[in-house]
Amino acid sequence: MLRKKEGFEGQRAIVLPRKIITDFCTDNPVIGGLFVTDIGYYPKAKYHFRQRLHGIDQHILIYCREGKGMVQVGKQQYAMQPDTFVVIPAGASHSYAADENDSWTIYWTHFKGPAATAIAEAMQRQHSGHQGAVTFQQKRIDLFEDIYASLERGYGNDNVCYANMCLWHFLSTFLYDDKFNLSERKTSTDVVELSINYMQQQLSQMLSLENIASSVNLSSSHYSHIFRKKTGFSPMEYFNHLKVQKACQYLIFTDLRVKEIAYKLGMEDPYYFSRMFNKLMGMSPNHYRAKRGT
Repeated sequence: MLRKKEGFEGQRAIVLPRKIITDFCTDNPVIGGLFVTDIGYYPKAKYHFRQRLHGIDQHILIYCREGKGMVQVGKQQYAMQPDTFVVIPAGASHSYAADENDSWTIYWTHFKGPAATAIAEAMQRQHSGHQGAVTFQQKRIDLFEDIYASLERGYGNDNVCYANMCLWHFLSTFLYDDKFNLSERKTSTDVVELSINYMQQQLSQMLSLENIASSVNLSSSHYSHIFRKKTGFSPMEYFNHLKVQKACQYLIFTDLRVKEIAYKLGMEDPYYFSRMFNKLMGMSPNHYRAKRGT
């Protein structure tokens, strides 16, 4: 079978010179924690194949946009299809190949830095392995294109810094797909996200756990378990955080008294509200307002 590392019609790739990485990335206080070393796009990459028995010293992200392929990391094998991705840790033995009959189109990048390992490990924890899946969003591709275009214009400090600061955002779209482009998503089927929407609409009320759980048709115990697992907080803690967030906006943008703000947030006892605010923000509402006004 014919196998090719590169040489696909329409392919694009940039490999940063190692001198640029050494001189402008590794010790840079802005981007030294995470930076790209190689980046590319292979459309309909028929016969694409790579094997590295001893791995490389960079982490690799391969995002399959179309077609199919296969990736092996150590002894684990992953079937790739549209809108799946794989993260290959630095040093891991691996190989990958496009499907012979439906060759993949992939966006890929190699990245390094002290934060890179933590990000790669977080992705593996999030997806219980090296492979994950995301919803297609054009903005993710646009981020990739921004990184590529900036590096394509040369290795000036501005270009390199901008590209690598975009890299953080690009990688985060795979780690937190459900959060990416949240402002433009009109609907959600995730019960935690739906319940948070409900909380935001009910900030003027004093909801119970049962109220919130019933808004997504779950029992209180089951809902609490999945909510804490996803957010790290209990639903009521989270609801109070949203109330305090709204209180901060009232304190900054209005002349409402603390008592009036408490009422607007469904709390008849302004002292209870002040204690809750102080616990989360580390200062009283009045102190917060005075400090933000300076």
